[in-house]
Amino acid sequence: MRRRGFGSLAWASAQDLFDQSTAFGRLALVHVLMMAGDTLVTVSLAGSLFFSVTPTAAKGRVLLYLLLTIAPFAVVSPVLGPLIDRSANGRRVLVALSAGVRGLLCWLMSQHLNSLWLFPMAFFVLVASKLYVVTRGTLVPEMARTDQLREHTARVGHAGWPSEGVDQEEGFAGFNAQLTLLGTVVGLIAGSVGAGILKGIGATSVLVVATFVFLAATVASVRLQQPTKQIRDLVSGLTQAERDLNALNPLGDVEVAWGLGAAALMRFTVGFATFLLAFGLRRAHAGLGWFAFALGLGALGALAGLALVTRVRNAVPESTLLTAALVATGVGAGVASAHPALIAQVVLAGWLGLCAAVVQPSFDAITQRNVAPGAQGRTFARFAVRQQLFWVIGAVIPVAITLRFAVGDRLLAVLMILAGLGYGIGRRFAHR
Repeated sequence: MRRRGFGSLAWASAQDLFDQSTAFGRLALVHVLMMAGDTLVTVSLAGSLFFSVTPTAAKGRVLLYLLLTIAPFAVVSPVLGPLIDRSANGRRVLVALSAGVRGLLCWLMSQHLNSLWLFPMAFFVLVASKLYVVTRGTLVPEMARTDQLREHTARVGHAGWPSEGVDQEEGFAGFNAQLTLLGTVVGLIAGSVGAGILKGIGATSVLVVATFVFLAATVASVRLQQPTKQIRDLVSGLTQAERDLNALNPLGDVEVAWGLGAAALMRFTVGFATFLLAFGLRRAHAGLGWFAFALGLGALGALAGLALVTRVRNAVPESTLLTAALVATGVGAGVASAHPALIAQVVLAGWLGLCAAVVQPSFDAITQRNVAPGAQGRTFARFAVRQQLFWVIGAVIPVAITLRFAVGDRLLAVLMILAGLGYGIGRRFAHR
């Protein structure tokens, strides 16, 4: 998978999505439906928890919701992570279970939107959502290897796992970027549709639509291609040395450990900036148009970030991309702090979307390359916990403390420039 350029990425993404004969194409369809459903749930909850009450009342509800976003990982990480690693074939079942449970819960939430039952049901929706996120991280290399093995077998005429001819490790960043691109585009479309339904009919109707989307995702999940014997052996065949190394993750591998730190700090920044902007717009009595403008620029920034990753990923190491993205985030926040008007903050949202879109696919590729396939389930679960924790910590600060745009931007500028320099220098010393 050595396609270059954003146009090539977009074309390859569309081809894979509509080519359901490939393993990755079926995963892409599942991902599109999952992201559409998650976006609709987010829109419905935003309408009922954030926009329907005063900014002061919204703080309590948002703080409770942020705490709920951490809790699912208490289930996913210790319990479901090892289960994901135990069976390559069982991963398909877990994805289908994740979609089906969310479909049922969305229907129940639509019937209890204004009661206290909403919060426990929202919690289990988040558990199912995080289960998919963790499982998807292990499915990307699995489906990529399945397609690569099939292509090699068709070319050379035998089914053995070749010593050469199949690129087992490279290309994961490209597959990650494709899923991110598809998720960004469908999220923008689903968000626009959901906002229209929310404004015209109400949050209940948004959840009903999400129910049918998750039912479609359940059907698509059942169609995920079963792994071949070679792939199953690759997942289950951990040596004792690999087990010992991966038991230490993220300390077992230098690149993975430092990459996790960089990705977690970027998640902190996204959480902080998102709620700094959201509550700042509400205090300024800005209309919904400003929120839509910020979301749109964030999506466009993510597309631009994917275009950058796609163009340079074969020439620039992922570690260099991570360093550049962290420093660029800090510089962008510093510029915005000097112009604390609403338009500058909205533009900063687009810039953060670009930088975050560079960081996540790069870190995913580092993890998929350096962690044994049989340990990727629990590893992605652990990493998801850490990243989500940083996102929540970042989000809680502007929710709990009223910060002016200039002050919040200066904090981000100092933190991220230091983080970028620390990551770039620290990982070099760690290797030595």
